[in-house]
Amino acid sequence: MLIAYPEYLIHRKWMSRALELAQAAGEAGEVPVGAAIIDAAGNLLAEGENRKERDKDPTAHAEIVALRIAAQNLQNWHLNQCTLYVTLEPCPMCAGAIIHARVGLLVYGVDDTKTGAIRTVTNIPDSAASNHRLKVIGGVLESACRQQLQAWFATKRHKRN
Repeated sequence: MLIAYPEYLIHRKWMSRALELAQAAGEAGEVPVGAAIIDAAGNLLAEGENRKERDKDPTAHAEIVALRIAAQNLQNWHLNQCTLYVTLEPCPMCAGAIIHARVGLLVYGVDDTKTGAIRTVTNIPDSAASNHRLKVIGGVLESACRQQLQAWFATKRHKRN
């Protein structure tokens, strides 16, 4: 998908915010994934970062945390006028939640070659199981997102040895 330059700058701005959230998650001992949801007017509606370890909750992925907050803030679970930015391609659980929330646009940073459920391993948005046609842009600040994850995992492996 071709992106106009002003739109590209907006996507970079919000992905940068998601990277900051991912950094905070990593510093807290979580896999560094961050998410931000922007409303139709371009305002920040909700943020999330991975919280599985801190909350002892297997569903506390950055996307799920942000979706819950956005729905509460809007008092509506229909997020069809919103854009979700996330540093890592969503997993099957998150992809399902994004579809069910009717998110208008998903922008993600780096493909997840193990559990990516948007384009890489499987394609939930375009499957027969999807009742919502999700618009997707991948690869925004891809290098920075990849480097952040790789550095975190390298540090974690180094500490184990």
